[in-house]
Amino acid sequence: MQTQRKELNFEGQSIFVGIDVHLSSWSVSVFTEKLHHKTFNQPPKAEVLSNYLKCNFPNASYLSAYEAGFCGLWVHYKLKELGIQNIVVNPADIPTTQKEKMRKSDAIDSNKLGRSLRNKELKEIYIPRPETLEDRSLVRVRSTIVKDMVRLKQRIKSMLYFYGIEYPDEFQKSNTHWSKKFLNWLKEIQLQYSTGTAALSLLISEAELQRNLLLEATKKLRILSKTEPYIKNMELITSVPGIGVVTGMLYLTEIEDISRFESTDKLAALVGIVPNCHSSGTTDKNGKITPRGHSFMRNALIESSWVAARIDPALSLAYYDYCKRMEPNKAIIRIGRKLLNRIYSVLKYQKIYEKGIIK
Repeated sequence: MQTQRKELNFEGQSIFVGIDVHLSSWSVSVFTEKLHHKTFNQPPKAEVLSNYLKCNFPNASYLSAYEAGFCGLWVHYKLKELGIQNIVVNPADIPTTQKEKMRKSDAIDSNKLGRSLRNKELKEIYIPRPETLEDRSLVRVRSTIVKDMVRLKQRIKSMLYFYGIEYPDEFQKSNTHWSKKFLNWLKEIQLQYSTGTAALSLLISEAELQRNLLLEATKKLRILSKTEPYIKNMELITSVPGIGVVTGMLYLTEIEDISRFESTDKLAALVGIVPNCHSSGTTDKNGKITPRGHSFMRNALIESSWVAARIDPALSLAYYDYCKRMEPNKAIIRIGRKLLNRIYSVLKYQKIYEKGIIK
């Protein structure tokens, strides 16, 4: 006599999955609403996880979480495509017990992700559209080229100093360096032996290559700024003193949608231009600006603030007043916050900035 097998049906139930993502494998912890089901390793493919969940928990709702990191967001996009409600979280925001801090392993990491997801203790980070993510890459690659150029220029200058080569009178001022005329002078330098000359020549060739790459990246960024969805907001954000095309595109690609920020305080927290605070009992102290936040945006904001403090009357006056009671480097952070308020305002209310307004 044949017995009829009852099919599994988890309709109406939620399955929670913590994923510790690595290049060669994923550590996965699966939780039901009441129990820890299993922790296991699998190949780094979203399809493998999807098949496992659908086979073992058919018709359930699948929720997953993994830490933001080297793998980017392709895992998130793929999981969503397969019907898994995924979130990406900041590693610093995951609740961790003292025991878990002392014992580090992939299984423990995926376990606490799954557990915290089930307990609704995780806060997801903002996920941009795939096209915005690729636009960000162009901005960030250009920033990387700039950093590489700075290091390369220092290597060349160090080599000149090492061999006692002095600059001609026309190149004594630093603002005359790295022009075509300056590069031509560098190429004419002959050290005592051919190997030294060859070493310097290689560095100069690399500097020229980096310079061309920077010009190409900047050109592509300018072209992108004149296309949708950036063209209108670029006109708005570049009306703010100190904000040019490069900084404007950095902010537009990182913010993407200004409406996701309820106030300027929320935007300031993203940038990382809010103070650390410590409050206990009757003690209430504010410290230095938080180390959390977006370093690219924060550095660009401070650089723009120095420009804005020179060309905007309201910000010039504010900077002068701040310098009466604090160091210039601290005063410029205050100016940075005011500049950020202006960026928020023009994007939020879609109005060109009027120079000289104090806010």
